[in-house]
Amino acid sequence: MLSFSTSQNTSMKLLVFLSLLFSSLFPIAFAHQISRPTYVRIGSIFSLGTINGRVSKIAMNAAVEDVNSDPTFLGGTKISLSIYDSNYSGFLGIIGGLQYMETNTVAIIGPQVSGMAHILSHLANQLHVPMLSFTALDPGLQSLQYPFFIQTAPNDLFQMIAVADMISYFGYREVVVVCPDDEQSRGSIIALGEKLAERRCRISYKALLSPESLATSEEIMDVLVQVSLMESRVIIVHAFAAVGLRVFDIAHRLGMMDKGYVWIATAWLSTVLDSTPVSAEKADSIQGVITFKPHIEDSARKREFLSRWNKLSNDSIGLNPYGLYAYDTVWTIANAIKKFMDSGGVISFSNDSSLNGLGGALNLGSLSRFDGGKELLAMILKTNTTGLTGKIAFNPDKSVVRPSFDILNVIGKGYKRIGYWTNYSGLSVVGPEILYTRAPNRSSSNQRLYDVVWPGRTTVKPRGWEFPRNGRPLRIGIPDRVSYKAFVSKNEKTNDINGFCIDVFLAAKNLLPYAVPHEFILFGDKRKNPSYTELVSMINSDVFDAAVGDIAIVTNRTKIVDFTQPYTESGLVVVAPVKKLNSSPWAFMRPFTLSMWAVTSAFFLIVGFVIWILEHRINDEFRGPPKKQFITILWFGFSTMFFAHRENTVSPLGRMVLLIWLFVVLIITSSYTASLTSILTVQQLAPSIRGIESMITSNERIGFQVGSFSENYLTEELNIAQSRLIPLGSPEEYADAFNEGRVAAIVDERPYVDLFLSKYCMYQVVGREFTKGGWGFAFPRDSPLAMDMSTAILTLSENGDLQKIHDKWLNTRACGLPNSLDSEQLQLKSFWGLFLISGIACLLALLLYFCSIFHKFKRYFPQQQITNISSSSSSNKRSSSSRSVRIQKFLSFADRKEDESINKTMSRSRQEFVASSSVTERNGAGVYPDHEEGQNGN
Repeated sequence: MLSFSTSQNTSMKLLVFLSLLFSSLFPIAFAHQISRPTYVRIGSIFSLGTINGRVSKIAMNAAVEDVNSDPTFLGGTKISLSIYDSNYSGFLGIIGGLQYMETNTVAIIGPQVSGMAHILSHLANQLHVPMLSFTALDPGLQSLQYPFFIQTAPNDLFQMIAVADMISYFGYREVVVVCPDDEQSRGSIIALGEKLAERRCRISYKALLSPESLATSEEIMDVLVQVSLMESRVIIVHAFAAVGLRVFDIAHRLGMMDKGYVWIATAWLSTVLDSTPVSAEKADSIQGVITFKPHIEDSARKREFLSRWNKLSNDSIGLNPYGLYAYDTVWTIANAIKKFMDSGGVISFSNDSSLNGLGGALNLGSLSRFDGGKELLAMILKTNTTGLTGKIAFNPDKSVVRPSFDILNVIGKGYKRIGYWTNYSGLSVVGPEILYTRAPNRSSSNQRLYDVVWPGRTTVKPRGWEFPRNGRPLRIGIPDRVSYKAFVSKNEKTNDINGFCIDVFLAAKNLLPYAVPHEFILFGDKRKNPSYTELVSMINSDVFDAAVGDIAIVTNRTKIVDFTQPYTESGLVVVAPVKKLNSSPWAFMRPFTLSMWAVTSAFFLIVGFVIWILEHRINDEFRGPPKKQFITILWFGFSTMFFAHRENTVSPLGRMVLLIWLFVVLIITSSYTASLTSILTVQQLAPSIRGIESMITSNERIGFQVGSFSENYLTEELNIAQSRLIPLGSPEEYADAFNEGRVAAIVDERPYVDLFLSKYCMYQVVGREFTKGGWGFAFPRDSPLAMDMSTAILTLSENGDLQKIHDKWLNTRACGLPNSLDSEQLQLKSFWGLFLISGIACLLALLLYFCSIFHKFKRYFPQQQITNISSSSSSNKRSSSSRSVRIQKFLSFADRKEDESINKTMSRSRQEFVASSSVTERNGAGVYPDHEEGQNGN
């Protein structure tokens, strides 16, 4: 008995020892075993009467079933999903969130709308409960203010970028937005406005509706009537499905789904088309609408889930992308819980001491904080797996990776895909999966979509805007000029506005394919010409809708308005008085400048000298005494001016040089004759100022037209002192200022100057036109009317109507004076190419000639003979004598006539060779001839 008792105690001690050893060796596994709960609670908040609420419920339950079907996945722990129906109420949604916080919930899927998400996110931050939503996609929820809120689908920022890219792709500049005035839409529309502004587009009008259930059909109709009065015909609908469908139904009844309109719906419409049957009446109301749909990559898992869907839903509703996101969101939480528990995390909750005693009857102290909430949040954000929607991962800013959308065009009861949008490469007809294998390319040339069937069943792209029916006419500012009224003026008898600029505008307007109701409003005080810069700025301040007149297109104005294509050229020119030149006996010198005379004379001498060198050895006419040869050079050179040279050229090189020079002389004499004829037959006037350059350097006073941009140009661009500028208001004041000597010149735009000179012939445009520009009609920035008017102006120019209008108003008889006196004399720069060719020909001929002569000299007068001859000289002068003798021999050889030179050279060479041989023998005997003897021997 004792033995049995002892052995039993020993066994108990051994069991205790082994238990302690096991717990010390495997503490983590032991802790895991004792800390894993049977169930982990996940909550969700949806309005189950909505399409996304119904689809999400089915998908989330399917995901929970799939997770729990594998007991080993969470180590025996199962997920318990609770779905709370907020029934379209934000208040009930908040209550549902509070209830989950009391029941030890580790994560919440939802809420469905952004308004509730903003409120519940503060609660999640306090209690460390991650919230994941694939339908509350307000871009503001991505901010650092809500660290525990995660969007598991592409948020609306990316969808709005896609909308803005498409608006820019089609060339539209203004859009109207129809949306409820709630948190779900507000942040998205703000993002859309910012992205449109980056593309030089804008939201021209926001048609706000009451939030969802509060929006009545009467309210929607009133809003759409207002929209129909807007200029823009590009309308974006961002709303819940119930409201959005009513918007299209009422728009269809109002005739707003016809040709000319562009309707764009965000992803809510594709959700409706995917999940609910479409009646014929509903289909008629949405024909031609463009909508978006989150892009889901095709995969075997996706196809397998689609095959299960009808059974899961009992054919009650169709699957849409948000159902797939719902399924993947459950799995994202499940994978994070698995990693959390596998790493030793414990699912535990504790009371938040800061909430104790708060809330009174609300009993906020019962809310529990998830102790492992931060760790679970980190696990979720580190997710990197593949689900039904494709790759599941998050960027550092908590947004999903690779956001992309399908772009759909509603046709019949369904839709066709016209392209894709990705944040990687923008618009494309190539799938995102292929695009991500290539380098990113967002260039405009790479953006492409397939053809669209627009509202009204047309494939012709709508203009996107038109003048609204029953809208106010276009307010057009007109300068009330007191001078140069041929451009724009008011008929005091009929009160009509007419003139060159007005006729151009009306002609262009009549070419537009739509009516442009307008009214002309005069701008000015009737005492002086108005400031055109001020007139243009009043468009920017919304006083005028456009400005028509003689408005110059200059840089500072283009910064605030858009101009049409210029309808006439207009640059600044200088006008100065001119005086008649006195006749001069030296008038014949005027056709050429001094440098031209000098170079031409030099070339006559050069060519004569070159021809003499080339002909001297072979042509008797170029030989003789030095005086005769000098006279021949002068005579021959200058006689070529009249082609009167009597000497014949024999050598090929001489003929080549002469032929080229005679061509040059022909051009020069023809130009001289034409210029001299002009000088002697046309009345010549000489201005006192030569152009803008001479004005800048002088201190003379300068006149300018009141209201013109020329004043600013002279002071700001040319730095001319303001004190030198004299304002003038009319052609009469121009003439009086000149006559009284108050100004030395006037700077004005070319069209005004042409009219001035047609009446006052004693003045002249001098110098060049030193600015280039034109006149155009001004419209607000990004106005589509400016583009259409530009096209119309080009049409007027091409068909000749613009010239006819010009001739009607401005074809006045001018004085017939030349434009400028600066171009009277012929400049050397106009002929330097001819002189260059002639000079090169002379140099080349001389080079070939001397090479030939030197070759003949070496042939008939070898070096050895010269050396032998020079060796008879004294040893001190031997080297220098050799070079001198050779040069003398060469010059003598070159001066002789060719036949005589050859014969004499050969004969004398033989005699000199004999003499040099005898001298060499005597030197060998020690006898050296004196200097005289050496010379005689030579």
